Amino acid sequence: MTSHWTPAAAPRANQSAPIVMADRLIPGSSAVMRAMKRLVTTMAPADAPVLITGPSGSGKELVAEALHRLSGRKGEFVALNCAAIPADLLEGELFGTERGAYTGADRARAGLIEQAEGGTLFLDEIGDMPASLQAKLLRVLETRMVRRLGAAAPVQMNFRLVAATHRNLADMARAGTFREDLFYRLAVFPVQVPPLSARLSDLPQILERMMDDYACANPGQPSPEFDASAYRALCTHEWPGNVRELKTVMLRACLLFAGRKVTAREVRDNLLSFSCPEPAGETAPWPAAPTPDEAGLPALDRFRETFGAAGGDLDLRGYLRDIEVTLITAALERADNCVSRAADALRLNRTTLIEKIRKYGISRPLST
Repeated sequence: MTSHWTPAAAPRANQSAPIVMADRLIPGSSAVMRAMKRLVTTMAPADAPVLITGPSGSGKELVAEALHRLSGRKGEFVALNCAAIPADLLEGELFGTERGAYTGADRARAGLIEQAEGGTLFLDEIGDMPASLQAKLLRVLETRMVRRLGAAAPVQMNFRLVAATHRNLADMARAGTFREDLFYRLAVFPVQVPPLSARLSDLPQILERMMDDYACANPGQPSPEFDASAYRALCTHEWPGNVRELKTVMLRACLLFAGRKVTAREVRDNLLSFSCPEPAGETAPWPAAPTPDEAGLPALDRFRETFGAAGGDLDLRGYLRDIEVTLITAALERADNCVSRAADALRLNRTTLIEKIRKYGISRPLST
């Protein structure tokens, strides 16, 4: 797959190995991401909790996984979304149950905290955790002991807690909707993940990483190829859904444009606002074009008069070429050198207009 972005400079020889690994785990070389990755690599070896904040879809779980990988812990990375499980089931998921703890508990079951022994427990959307469980989680963090539901005695645990939320827990703590003591226990090491709109220079790297992962999961399926105009169009989008929204765009591109080039037009018409493209070689009919006089151009009778006045001697091919060059140049100027809009104005396919520009050697910067 052809790359359309300028890769970051190679790491200096004295750059630490954790930073190099963080660059592999978390794509992006913008200033805000470099600062965040330095923070992640610094706190990764510690055992203290980490609180990751940032808007929905910004990649908080990816940062949590990087923290685990960089920590050197031998245990598993165990993840739970606190907002995805009903409150009455969440306690059993976290703490586990003993046989007979409640009706239907026909066997003992380890909770996620136990499953994270020696590793990392990631609690996403911790702002949605019920208050009763907040108190129990605080107790676990303070004692490092876990008691299954129905168990007679607790067991000692060794795990690292990483929590994430898109909410403002400090405001929630002041308002009394989140335990203040738990907030301060979680926020020993706070990490802020910036929205995608604050790091648009990273977008090409993130997108290509996503397509590489998709290609590995779907071997044999050709990948789409985003050209420079497509990346420019993507960078003008506001990305309210952040990296998660970008992944949706990537999946659409892999489905609609497998093995094909993606330009700004496809980004606007098919990917950001989902629409199935026309089959290759087919285009929708153009709307009725205005007549020359309606468009402010000379009427056809004027050419007859001009030809007669010239004595009936004319280099037709050269004259038609000059007309075509003049109209193409005018269309490009009117469209601020946007080839797509100029092509629309001339009722041409974009690729046809590009071929004519090259054929006639029209020295205009090719934009979208």
